[in-house]
Amino acid sequence: MKRYSIILLTAAAVLISGCATGPTVTRTASDEVIDLSGRWNDTDSRLTAEAMVSSMLSGGWLERFTSDEGRPPVVIVGSIRNKSSEHIDAETFIKDIERELINSGRVTFVAAGAAREELRDEREDQQSNATQSTAAALAAETGADYMMQGVITSQTDAIDGKRATLYKVDMELIGLENNQKVWIDTKEIKKLVEQKKNSW
Repeated sequence: MKRYSIILLTAAAVLISGCATGPTVTRTASDEVIDLSGRWNDTDSRLTAEAMVSSMLSGGWLERFTSDEGRPPVVIVGSIRNKSSEHIDAETFIKDIERELINSGRVTFVAAGAAREELRDEREDQQSNATQSTAAALAAETGADYMMQGVITSQTDAIDGKRATLYKVDMELIGLENNQKVWIDTKEIKKLVEQKKNSW
C-alpha cells in the first residue's frame, strides 16, 4: 500500500510540474500590435498595404482616368517580390492590398495569378457540363487597365546584441496597354531590437 501511494504521489508531481511548464496562451484582438522578434509581421503587412493603397488612390492618375474614360479603372495585382533577408509571405501582403483596393470602392478589381487560372478552368468545364443557359461565357473577362507590382527589400545592421532592420517596400502602378508608370511610392519601416547576452 505504501509503495502504491508513493507511485501515485510521484505521478501527481510529474503531472503538476508538466502543467506548470506548459505554454501560456492569451487571446488578443487580431489588429493588436505584437512584435516579438522584430521581424516583418502581420502588422507591418497590414499597415504597409493601407499606406500604399491610400497613396495610390490619392494620385492624379485616378482622377484623369475616371474623367477620360467615364468609369473607374480596372486594377490587377501582379508580382510582389521578396528580396529581403527574411522569409516574407508575399501572398499575405498581396491579400492585404487586394482587400484595401476592393474596400475602397474607387477601382474595379480583377483576380490574378492562380485564382484567374482556376476560374478559367471552371469556365472551360462548364462548356461541357453545365446547361447552356447557366454556363459562364468564354472570352468575357474584364480586362485590367493597370497592374500593381512591387518589391520588398531589407537592410540590417547589428552589433553587441542590438539589431536595426530597415524594411523598404517599393510599389508602382503600370498601364497594361502602354507600359506607362502612373504612380510609384515607397514605404519604410525601421525596427530596433535589443537582446542582452547575444550578438547577431
